Amino acid sequence: MLLLPRYRPATWLISALLASLVLALLAPDSARADPLETPPRPRPFVADYALEISGWPDARVSHRLSRHGDWWESEMRAAIRLASGHERSRFRLDDGGPSASAYSSGYRLLGIGGSYRLGHDELRELPDRQAALFELSRRAANGDCRATPPCRIRFVDHKGREERLDYRPLAPIARRLPDGESIQATRLEAWEPDKPERRLVFAFHPELPGLLLGVEYHRDGEPTNRLTLQALTLTE
Repeated sequence: MLLLPRYRPATWLISALLASLVLALLAPDSARADPLETPPRPRPFVADYALEISGWPDARVSHRLSRHGDWWESEMRAAIRLASGHERSRFRLDDGGPSASAYSSGYRLLGIGGSYRLGHDELRELPDRQAALFELSRRAANGDCRATPPCRIRFVDHKGREERLDYRPLAPIARRLPDGESIQATRLEAWEPDKPERRLVFAFHPELPGLLLGVEYHRDGEPTNRLTLQALTLTE
């Protein structure tokens, strides 16, 4: 995720909102979308999001998923008046999910910044945050975790330290794409095990793994930050 020092919720949201935070009771079965037998096939895309952060100027987040032979690359960039950040992951899809091989990220805030890299050795056991976000969207589309919630996804942060995120499915909800098409978004509620008062509610595209339709960050039951899809282009 993009790294804004000492402001963890913004960090999590800006980078696609998967883990540094990067992220209701279950609805009855009749309200859920039917689970798919296999995860949907990924497709390259370019997306733009609007990010509203309490106490910060609104930001624009760009997100690109591209294919390079057998490898996929997920990249996010964000900028506001005083800060900017980026995050990139390279991974391939195996039967067990994404297998990451390279990760890089960096930030600048008030002229001060930093950069981080992880290689194959650091990513041998667990994926990075971008690859984990991609996998989380596939699990949502596949109807994962409905039998015995909550479930857990494990990954490493920008320094290679293990992170954990618990999650549970929520009922699908109608969302309108930038071109006007209405779809049923798959949704998950996620939280760090030691910070249950901080919740992320993800809305994913059911047929485009990795694409966020929206994310809301709640603290003590109150929504404070929000990310919303503004533009989408399929590049293949």
